[in-house]
Amino acid sequence: QVQLVESGGGLVQAGGSLRLSCAASGFTFSRYGMYWYRQAAGKERELVAVISNTGGSTNYADSVKGRFTISRDNAKNTVYLQMNSLEPEDTAVYYCNLLFRGNNYWGQGTQVTVSS
Repeated sequence: QVQLVESGGGLVQAGGSLRLSCAASGFTFSRYGMYWYRQAAGKERELVAVISNTGGSTNYADSVKGRFTISRDNAKNTVYLQMNSLEPEDTAVYYCNLLFRGNNYWGQGTQVTVSS
């Protein structure tokens, strides 16, 4: 079955960097676009970044453009989110996401906390 497992979150000071990873299994990874979302406490889940199946196309929320980079390694079935110049407003649980055969799949999430 489809599994998405995020890792790489943690506590970082403002201005710092983190790289999140999402290991995927249970489907042909190279055929599907992948998404990163985040949800801050008391707020709705929001789309952060998306990458096409080949990695040739990416898109970002305005709030993270120029600071975050989504990438993927189809040989490792893994999608990444490199986060630079982190701000306290980036504090949230980060989730990777897949739309597969009409169903939405989520990982368990990884907490990112940015201190000021």
